[in-house]
Amino acid sequence: MNKNKGITKFFGKHTYNKLYTYDEFSELSENEIKNADVNLLSDQEKIYLEYSKINLQRTTRIHKTFKPNDNVVKLIMQFDKPQTWLMITEHWCGDSAQNLPYFVMYAKFNPLINIQIVLRDSNLEAIDDYFNSPTTRSIPKIIGFDENGDELFIWGARPKIAEDLVMQLKAEGFSKEEFNEKLHLWYGRNRGKELEKEMISLFSTLLKKIV
Repeated sequence: MNKNKGITKFFGKHTYNKLYTYDEFSELSENEIKNADVNLLSDQEKIYLEYSKINLQRTTRIHKTFKPNDNVVKLIMQFDKPQTWLMITEHWCGDSAQNLPYFVMYAKFNPLINIQIVLRDSNLEAIDDYFNSPTTRSIPKIIGFDENGDELFIWGARPKIAEDLVMQLKAEGFSKEEFNEKLHLWYGRNRGKELEKEMISLFSTLLKKIV
């Protein structure tokens, strides 16, 4: 079986730079942080580096404190055919750090689920069809495929309640820095509970379609 058959169909004729496993993606991030020479970085790259450092702390905390929700696990274990979950992301993305670890850890309960990661910014042409607009390429974006390469689901870029919070804060005139602070405070307090509710809904609906 070609584990990346769904990936091949997803990209079609477009070329992409590289696919990563979650461990490879994490290692790449750690190495970039460790080996970065701030004297050679642009101002934007320095900002991204600081974001990446914070995100490493976030993902580490989630992995250490993760307690699986039995209802999510039961649903995950019912998938009896191979799936590929393609995650579009970047190391500096705060929403990715707060959400992807949960998807990855739950996927480990079913060996039929194959996680693959593609970096957004170096693959824009290949992935733009999965964004609403070239100006709103919100990440993370997760696309699930079956063994035939047919789309099963799309999730992203954050739980609906978190998205509603961001929209409300923007409407009230909060700056990006201000609403990001409030958003990540919400993530820290919620500890993945809202995401797990969405997983239960997502996977329950999916099982009705494929079983």
